[in-house]
Amino acid sequence: GSNMSMDNHIVIMAGGIGSRFWPMSTPECPKQFMDVLGTGKTLLQLTVERFADICPIGNIWVVTSVRYRELVKQQLPEIPDSNILLEPCMRNTAPCIAYVTWKIKKQDPDACLVVSPSDHIVLDVAEFRRVVDKGLKFVADKERILTLGMMPTRPETGYGYIQMKANTTVYQEEIHEVEAFKEKPDLTTAQSYLRSGDYLWNAGIFLWNVHTVEKAFRTYLPEMAALFDRLENLFFTIGEQEAIDRYFPECKSISIDYAIMEHARNIYVFPASFGWSDLGTWGSLYEHVAKDAAQNAVVGNEVKMIESSGCIVHVPTGRRMVLQGLENYIIAEENGVLLICRKSDEQRIKEFSQQ
Repeated sequence: GSNMSMDNHIVIMAGGIGSRFWPMSTPECPKQFMDVLGTGKTLLQLTVERFADICPIGNIWVVTSVRYRELVKQQLPEIPDSNILLEPCMRNTAPCIAYVTWKIKKQDPDACLVVSPSDHIVLDVAEFRRVVDKGLKFVADKERILTLGMMPTRPETGYGYIQMKANTTVYQEEIHEVEAFKEKPDLTTAQSYLRSGDYLWNAGIFLWNVHTVEKAFRTYLPEMAALFDRLENLFFTIGEQEAIDRYFPECKSISIDYAIMEHARNIYVFPASFGWSDLGTWGSLYEHVAKDAAQNAVVGNEVKMIESSGCIVHVPTGRRMVLQGLENYIIAEENGVLLICRKSDEQRIKEFSQQ
C-alpha cells in the first residue's frame, strides 16, 4: 500500500529446530518450513506474506542455519541470496540480530527494522499490518525500542509476559512504557497477571531503527558489536560467509531479551490483538485447526476418524489412515515415524524423540 517505506526492513529469524513438534518437525526440516496448518503454505511463507505491504521484497531478510539454506531458497525464491544470512551454529537471538543489523546498516543506515520469528501465526493480518505500520512510524526517527504485546485471553504459562507501566502517558493513544519483562509464570502467577490487566504476552516481535539497535549493542554487548565491526567490510562480498563461519561461533549465546530488552530504558509496548500464537505445542496447533463435529482437528486429506474425539492428527497428504476409538490424542506421522501420544502428555514429546 501507500504506507510502504523504502527504509522499512523485515528480519525473520528462521534458525530454530522446533523439537516440541516431533516427529513432524525434525532438525532436518523444522516446523517453520512445514505446512503445519494444512493451508498449502509453510509457516515461513505465511510469515513473509503477512509483511507483504510493509516493505519491498528486497528489504526482507531471513536469518537461518547454514543447513536450511536450500529450504529457504526453495520456499522463498523471490528473496535475494544476499538477504539470506546463514549461521554456522546456534547462538540464540542476540548474535543473529547483531549480524543482520550490521549488514542492513551497511546498505541502509536509516533502516527501520521489524524483527519477527518465522513460526508464529497471525489470524487477523489486516490488524497486524496496522499495528506494525503504526509501530514503525513510532520508532522511525527516535531512539525507541517497541515490542508487540498480545492481550492475554487465558492464564497461559507457556509465554513470557510484558508488564506495562501503570498509568503512563500513553503514546499515540495505544503505546505504553514497559515496566518489566517477566519469565514464563506458574499458573497462580499467570492468573494474577490476567486479573491485573497490566500484563501482555511477549510475542518476540521488536521494532527499532538501526541507530537504536547499534547503540544498544554497543552499550550492553560491546564485544559482540566489536566483532561485527571487524567483519563489516566483508558484507555483500565473496568473503562474507567464510568470515561468518569463522567468527560467528565466538559470539556469546544469549537471547536479545536477556541481553538488551531487560536492561533498556527507552522501551515501549504496543498492546495488540490480532489472533497471535507462537504455535509452540501440539495443543496450540489443535486450537488453530478447523475441527469436525467430534472436535477432531485433522491435517491430512485421507484420514477417517471413527468414534474418536478431541484428537489432533497431522499426516502427509495422501496418507490413508483410519483411527477408531481415540479420545484426546496426538497422532502425527512424518518420514515414516509415527507418534501416538496423549494430548495431556505433550510436554514429554521432546524426551520421546531422544530415545
